[in-house]
Amino acid sequence: MTKKHIFGPVLSRRLGLSLGVDLIPFKTCSYDCAYCECGHTTVKTITRQDFFPADEVIAELRGVLASHPHLDTITLAGSGEPTLARSLGPVIAFVKREYPEYTLSVLTNGSLMTNAGVRDELLPADRVIPTLTSAFQPAFERIHNPHPLLRIEAIIEGFVHFRKIYAGAIWLEVFVIPGVNTTDAELEGLKAAIEQINPDLVQLNTLDRPPAEEWVIAASDAELERVRDVLGRTGIEIAGRKHPVSRASKAMTGTTDLIRATLCRRPSTVEDLVRTTGLSGGEVAKILGVLERGGEVTSQRGTRGVFYAILPEKTSNGDS
Repeated sequence: MTKKHIFGPVLSRRLGLSLGVDLIPFKTCSYDCAYCECGHTTVKTITRQDFFPADEVIAELRGVLASHPHLDTITLAGSGEPTLARSLGPVIAFVKREYPEYTLSVLTNGSLMTNAGVRDELLPADRVIPTLTSAFQPAFERIHNPHPLLRIEAIIEGFVHFRKIYAGAIWLEVFVIPGVNTTDAELEGLKAAIEQINPDLVQLNTLDRPPAEEWVIAASDAELERVRDVLGRTGIEIAGRKHPVSRASKAMTGTTDLIRATLCRRPSTVEDLVRTTGLSGGEVAKILGVLERGGEVTSQRGTRGVFYAILPEKTSNGDS
């Protein structure tokens, strides 16, 4: 049975073996980030909607979790902003009620932290991972191309309010783009905002896959270490320094379906797919060849090598 909302498990650089849950249509977001690996946003909105029935998502989740697979986390993420979905609260409540043994993470750009209802719905989650790239509106707009009503000062204030009521872990992602948010003034602004938010962990991230905008470049290890030093607090790590080995079961969805589902959500190299599936490089290359010849997959050279992705028309319906 083809799944519309569940993908993986996939190997996340930050979270380990992650079962993804996508609550929204492809590329529906409040941002249109210059660095986004999924391409440009097609529907930019800050209005929460009933994109898919919560019961539909829950039924898929129940079917996958019934076998109690090994997972490092269940992650509400995907190809847009999950807090836009009104199904967010019911899905979080279902997982924590019926499968409390699993860690539940929410990957969010944080733009709707200004909404008290969103903050309340996130409270049962074990881990919330929002993004903060700048404390100043000009850099915020250049990096994220946000909905015109969004202001970074209000978003930071929403983070601070959430920290006061949330007992779980906040892992704050800082996406580093050299020359944009790495100046002394930018880093001092980030440092002050981070001190206000007081996250449990700060993860420095940078470009790893082909971005939506070609001008975005990856930060070097030296640049990331400089940013870490300037921010000057404990609990800062550089994402992706360690790559865990996947223990995903090949039988869970079938290797071709697993590769297809992974590529729908994130461009990947052969090496990435080897870690995700447990297959050999030759086996992965053989499957990619079949998908590419069939017109499902395209390839593009990036900083780490050749990245494979599902062609856009193959993802327009959100199928995994």
